[in-house]
Amino acid sequence: MFRDESLLGRFIVGMARLMAIAGGLVLLAMVGMIVVSIIGRALLFVGLKPITGDYELVSIGMGFAIFAFMPWAHLTRSHALVALVTDSFGLRVNSWILVITDIMMLAASWFIAWRLYFGMMDKFAYRETTLLLRFPLSWAYAMAFVGAVVMAVVAVYVLGRSLSYAIKGEAEPKQAGAEV
Repeated sequence: MFRDESLLGRFIVGMARLMAIAGGLVLLAMVGMIVVSIIGRALLFVGLKPITGDYELVSIGMGFAIFAFMPWAHLTRSHALVALVTDSFGLRVNSWILVITDIMMLAASWFIAWRLYFGMMDKFAYRETTLLLRFPLSWAYAMAFVGAVVMAVVAVYVLGRSLSYAIKGEAEPKQAGAEV
């Protein structure tokens, strides 16, 4: 059930991949906007001007991009690992260490999603906006919340995957999540 080749695994991998692609597209859009804004600042003398609210848009876009990349990074185990001590342990111990770290990642991701939900509801209730563009902050929170929920769902799947490998005493494939 918790194999990347299974129907559930392909769905989770696809969802994480789509979120990462969406985060990448948002980053590309932000880069383009920043370039246009810098050119506008540099060419003030010819009547051009920077994009109004570019800082606001970058902060909103970065918030989404970070949460969009987290599911893929966790699924493919692309986050930083400190293996100074654990390299000397055997396969079984390392498998169970992965289970413990996946439990902690699951708890952290669900906590973040839970708090983002209440932050989003608060922003909707009070109708807070950004200063220059009057962009509703509730929608910025909602975009981050989507990524956080996908991260929490992926964390459940990754825990199930690592638990199934640990119980069987097998090592996870090196490219788990990336080859499907």
